[in-house]
Amino acid sequence: MPEATQRTPERLRHHFEVEKELAARLRRSTRAERTALFKTLYGELFERVPDHPRLSRRDTPEASQLKVQSQLRLLHPYLKADTRFLEFAPGDCRLAAAVAERVRKVIGVDISDQRAEAESKPDNLELIVYDGYELNLPDGSVDVLFSYQFLEHLHPDDVDAHFKLARRLLKPGGVYVFDTPHRFSGPHDVSRHFGSTLQCFHFQEWTYREMRKLLTRHGFSKTQAFRFGKPINSRILNKAHEMIEGGIGMLPLPLRSRLSSRLLASVAMIGTA
Repeated sequence: MPEATQRTPERLRHHFEVEKELAARLRRSTRAERTALFKTLYGELFERVPDHPRLSRRDTPEASQLKVQSQLRLLHPYLKADTRFLEFAPGDCRLAAAVAERVRKVIGVDISDQRAEAESKPDNLELIVYDGYELNLPDGSVDVLFSYQFLEHLHPDDVDAHFKLARRLLKPGGVYVFDTPHRFSGPHDVSRHFGSTLQCFHFQEWTYREMRKLLTRHGFSKTQAFRFGKPINSRILNKAHEMIEGGIGMLPLPLRSRLSSRLLASVAMIGTA
């Protein structure tokens, strides 16, 4: 990872120890405590780790555009002129603004407003700042949900609540499109430099099979994996994909990690309501 080469081992260790401490605090918290912690933990992290990559990394306009375009490729088949689109944790809202050019309504849902003053704010884009739990939107009011590198940050006790909310918001036939780090090629946070277990702000990383079971349990009628930027439409091919994943999971850890870094960097899926 870039931060491993740009920072000294001492600074990397400092980042790890601080984030591990804060993550342990969040892990032990109750739901009521988390509504307050969500507002302060990342601020404390960045204050104590001023060389954190999220502060030191500055995307060029070209890199930012490439990131938005790669996400749009996942979403393209599901965006229509009359679509109501909702993104969880939209961050700077650059993707949300790009989607707003193609659909009727865009809603961003986050625990803070992270947009820069200069960022585009289309009239059909609404940002809702919430406590991480209570979202006052009608049932069945959204056609497309999206999250990118978000699900891994959910507290284990909040995973089911999130997917229950997602299922409630979707219209019949609506889709939840998401991308989250794959467990076999992880850990994907700073933990990876100090072992093979998650100890920091990634609370869980999934496999395709685990995520399919989670979606099915929450009432999604159909699940599909993305491969090479396109959904696998065949049920048989989706099963075959999981079988290959299972085979990789049986390999010795060093070989599994090397192979997964090429083939299973993330779990990119669509769940249909």
